[in-house]
Amino acid sequence: MIDPNWLTSALAQAKTKPLTHLVNLEQPLNIEDYICAGGYCGARKAVTELTPKEVLALVSDSGLKGRGGAGFPTGMKWSCVPSLQDKSLAMNATGNSYLICNGDEMEPGTFKDRYLLEGVPHQLIESMIIASYTLSANKAFIFLRGEYHVAAKRLQQAIDQAYENNWLGERIQGTGYRLDLYIHTSAGRYICGEETALINALEGKRANPRAKPPFPQVSGLFGKPTVVNNVETLSNLPHILKHGGEWFKNLSPNSDPGTKIYAACGQVKNPGLWELPMGVTIRELLYEHAGGMKSGMQLKGLLPGGASTDFLVPEHLDTPMDFDSIGKAGSRLGTGGLIVLGDKHCPVAMVLNLLQFFAQESCGWCTPCRDGTAWAVEILTRIEHGQGTSKDLTQLAELCDFMWLGKTHCALAPGAVEPLKSAMRYFKDDFEQHIKQGCCTYHQNNLLSAKYISKVANNG
Repeated sequence: MIDPNWLTSALAQAKTKPLTHLVNLEQPLNIEDYICAGGYCGARKAVTELTPKEVLALVSDSGLKGRGGAGFPTGMKWSCVPSLQDKSLAMNATGNSYLICNGDEMEPGTFKDRYLLEGVPHQLIESMIIASYTLSANKAFIFLRGEYHVAAKRLQQAIDQAYENNWLGERIQGTGYRLDLYIHTSAGRYICGEETALINALEGKRANPRAKPPFPQVSGLFGKPTVVNNVETLSNLPHILKHGGEWFKNLSPNSDPGTKIYAACGQVKNPGLWELPMGVTIRELLYEHAGGMKSGMQLKGLLPGGASTDFLVPEHLDTPMDFDSIGKAGSRLGTGGLIVLGDKHCPVAMVLNLLQFFAQESCGWCTPCRDGTAWAVEILTRIEHGQGTSKDLTQLAELCDFMWLGKTHCALAPGAVEPLKSAMRYFKDDFEQHIKQGCCTYHQNNLLSAKYISKVANNG
């Protein structure tokens, strides 16, 4: 049974932290307790009181934007599905469309979806009922990162409970609507986070991105209209249905409505994640919630939205963490996960580490990404090991242009070079020092510290 004291405390935060107030990582709520805490109210309202177009109107009016990185308006994305445009299409037509939840969370520095998947699985199931009903989908899939074993187990338990309690299957809650929900555990590749590569993988094909158009909303999974949404995006739906679009807008003080699950990792005292109003400043997130920099360190730079975003520096600390403000500062909000670089760590080594990841995860479909990321790793490795030349910096700049937007099949390569381009702009001296001195200040300091510690130990 649910602890009454815990429930009272959780419900007190329901309207300010809607996504996370019911999260319990030790033992997530079963369906009875979730309903007792107000769960499935949004789904009940959708399937018993509203038409799909009325649900779409609520979501559109709320201003909800995608939380997976792109920040595209959710209502606008859904509105492209034919069943929401053509009155002649029956809502319950079998196989009319599909909904896919993208739970393939492989962006370095991002772990927000795992928190929701493991801590409150029934919230996602309720969300998918609402979205599937709106899209006239009778089949829905959770595409889950393969390493998320705990999430897979808890989600399956919650799905089984939902079937037993008539929230999935035939005639949901006595209505004419039916929905089957499946978990697909990914074999694992970062590229599966791109929605069309995800669809190919779900069909049993190689996970290469598709050419667009046609967009998935028109021709996606098995050639049917398909919507792919992120875990966090979908998780907002029950609360919008329950409290309304105006409430959702008022959660944030700026133009991007709602809350956001922000995260911080790297050289901070308290790495973790927090649900906060959209638009909290970088300074507040870093120093009030993440506890500031580790002892003896100062901020050198940070990636504001995961590994595939541009560096920002201390002068950007008062920038609000919303889509427009971070864009104007020269980066992207992405997934909202800060990766923080301290002044005693090497930006060249950090960028090399990131590029190694992207080179490994390239699907190999297009030349700029397949060869460009590997070439960048080769050059950065030379520079990091003290074997670089000034020509290497010129080649890296050319590579960044070679792999930029509009020159690749998907956004993996442009995302890979974002931290590289910005590091070369903000930390140019560090790159040049590697080349001129064959090493960097950070390595020299570490070597001196090691020699000093060794000398003290021997004399002791």
